[in-house]
Amino acid sequence: MQVVCLQEDAFYALFDKVIEHIESKRQDKPEKWIDGEMAMKELGIKSTTTLQKLRNEGKIRYSQPQKKIILYDRDSINAYLEKHARETF
Repeated sequence: MQVVCLQEDAFYALFDKVIEHIESKRQDKPEKWIDGEMAMKELGIKSTTTLQKLRNEGKIRYSQPQKKIILYDRDSINAYLEKHARETF
């Protein structure tokens, strides 16, 4: 086994680089579950009633981990948008 000694400044510089690398990789993947505000933004709607209607009709997937927290599946929102996309002439 080999032991490597680093000065404190070098150690923290290395540590910062590792964190920076991990965060850059993490930002590439969008989160699977998004809140209502973000879901409305992705769908291009401004009404929470319309969002609730889509949810109640089963057109988009959602999860309710707590009573007042509702999260929406980004993949189902994208699928809903693709399903209603119109081809150009």
